[in-house]
Amino acid sequence: MGASSSTRDRILEASLGLFNADGPASVSTHRIAAEVGISPGNLHYHFRSKPLIVERLFIRFETQLQSSVDASMSVMAIDDLWLTLHLTFETVDAYRFVFRDIDQVMRGCPGLEERVKALTARCLAASKASCASLATAGVLSASESAVEMLAVQFVFGITCWYSFNRLMPRPSAHYGEAARGAYYCLSLLEPHVVGEARDYLNYLRAKYLR
Repeated sequence: MGASSSTRDRILEASLGLFNADGPASVSTHRIAAEVGISPGNLHYHFRSKPLIVERLFIRFETQLQSSVDASMSVMAIDDLWLTLHLTFETVDAYRFVFRDIDQVMRGCPGLEERVKALTARCLAASKASCASLATAGVLSASESAVEMLAVQFVFGITCWYSFNRLMPRPSAHYGEAARGAYYCLSLLEPHVVGEARDYLNYLRAKYLR
């Protein structure tokens, strides 16, 4: 890897940490440069403006999240859904500023709005496909409208979890924010799960509470 690529990656990693901690609106390019240990001029050589940094980080987030979205299209059992939910929340956690501070992201980078909407639409379609597959497999007893609502609730949880989590008292359980988000989404299935799958759902949920 060349020195230029290395510096760009360091800028992106530093920016990601600062954006996750304080939100992109509160982080200046001077602060990013200081975090990386380079001059502001050197930073602007690699990224002419902060919106370009936000855009590049969003593209990375979008690419990583797409892997979970693709996997959720082939869900056939509760543990398949559990795994895709967990991977999804780990990605959202790694780039938590994106959904948590989505207003800041879209105000600062108006060109990203359509990409954000398209990504959300893909997540919704994948969640609906997952729930429909589980219903077809007899894991869920859910009407078409119930499947639609579950899909909306999953995506609502995925996109809004880190904003909502700011309002919650810190729990005493020994699991992190990403796992807690996956736990709550998995719990949405409880009214609809039937047969042996109900016992397995309770087993998976208990793993988060140990």
